[in-house]
Amino acid sequence: MLRKINGNLKVAVALSGGVDSSVAAALLQKAGFNVWGVHLRLSPAGPAADHLAALGQGLGIEVTEMDLQDDFAREVQDYFLQEYSRGRTPNPCVQCNAVIKFGRLWERVREAGASYLATGHYARLVRHPGGPGLHRGMDRRKDQSYFLSRLPREVLPYLLFPLGEMTKTEVRRLYQEMGLPASPDCRESVELCFIPEGRYQEFIAARLGKPGAPGEMVDTDGRLLGRHQGLERYTVGQRRGLGVPAPEPYYVLELRPESNRLVLGHKAETFSSGLIAGQVNWLIDPPSGELSALAVIRYRHPGVRSLISPRGEEEVEVRFDSPQGAVAPGQAVVFYQGDRVLGGGWIEERIK
Repeated sequence: MLRKINGNLKVAVALSGGVDSSVAAALLQKAGFNVWGVHLRLSPAGPAADHLAALGQGLGIEVTEMDLQDDFAREVQDYFLQEYSRGRTPNPCVQCNAVIKFGRLWERVREAGASYLATGHYARLVRHPGGPGLHRGMDRRKDQSYFLSRLPREVLPYLLFPLGEMTKTEVRRLYQEMGLPASPDCRESVELCFIPEGRYQEFIAARLGKPGAPGEMVDTDGRLLGRHQGLERYTVGQRRGLGVPAPEPYYVLELRPESNRLVLGHKAETFSSGLIAGQVNWLIDPPSGELSALAVIRYRHPGVRSLISPRGEEEVEVRFDSPQGAVAPGQAVVFYQGDRVLGGGWIEERIK
């Protein structure tokens, strides 16, 4: 839990209107901070102004709405479309945290006099000799440190994660005890905030002005297996919905936008011995040589012990101790030692 402080330090809390960020704001206020709620307007959808006003009144804090729709469209939605057009599997939440929430938002609130930025993420900051380190949240089922791997290291001293040592059950209980207005949507969302009900194919078609073009589904030798309905409908590792009958199920191995082909293979072919990652962001002093760490290749992946070898300033080669399935270019790979996040990068290619 947060320790009591002296003084009147101003903390901007990214207030979504939901349970987690509301409890984070309440805990900070209880600890003695001067709490300022900031709601990011990233798209036309979102909580109504009257709910935010009622939430601010219930918490006893000022709530300001900050419109970052243009930044979000350019830095997150356009990134999402560009990655799909390259046949990659994007992770817009990782991108949004790095560029929008802990990028643009931090710049704005710092200019307005805030000393810290806080969110309702389930992650922890732990003191280390070289400065604070990012660690997994204590509730491993809700841990969100994976999505924070691309934060600028220099921002870490100015961040607060009040829920890092709490469980989701405890947070819900506190929200009810505080008697705050009911969240307009208390469900646990697993979809993208800018694409309702997971209809990302429709979102892509609407932004591009046309649906994806059908094309060939082939095996690794180029033999025709069937027809796909547009590459944006498929991801690496996908098995369902391929419509290719066979004694042994097929899986998506690769998307090739240059030829509009979907490459399929059997389960054994989905495994990789490693990967190449680019645009690596280190939250520790960058290693000068090989480093042993746990590599997490997607959210909810348990991680695999790996040997990480630098290949220049922003690229690494990752060799797994045991082969891993569904290594998807475009996804984030995050490196851990114990609970500490060492850094992460974007998967560029898998090592077959």
